[in-house]
Amino acid sequence: MPDWLIWIVAAAGLAVGEILTAGFILGPIGLAALLGALVAGLGGGAVAQLVAFLLGSLGSLLIVRPIAKRHLRTPPPARTGTAALIGETAVVLERVDADGGRIKLAGEVWSARAFDHDEAFEPGQRVTVIEISGATALVAA
Repeated sequence: MPDWLIWIVAAAGLAVGEILTAGFILGPIGLAALLGALVAGLGGGAVAQLVAFLLGSLGSLLIVRPIAKRHLRTPPPARTGTAALIGETAVVLERVDADGGRIKLAGEVWSARAFDHDEAFEPGQRVTVIEISGATALVAA
């Protein structure tokens, strides 16, 4: 069996191991095995293949692995539109109760209702947006 084929089989085995473990260790080493296969395919001797594999392993573990691990910890998507207004503080402009009212939220005037039907908020009072229903903000103290 040619040397390059042994390296390809080793790379495939490491790739399968990476898929099963997802530790980002076997994958970069599998890339180095492909480098060893390339050196073998170009006619490099056993020592050259081993040096290429070792340097490739070290390089890929120091470069590829940190990049892959960083992509695992991507931040959650940013909230946009009305979802971004949930939890924001607003100022009551006109009395807000279960039937309606007006608030100033994010620089705009919104219609509002009290989230709890028993509550009422007077002008000047600060409230928190609990939910947006259509074009109406449901607020609480």
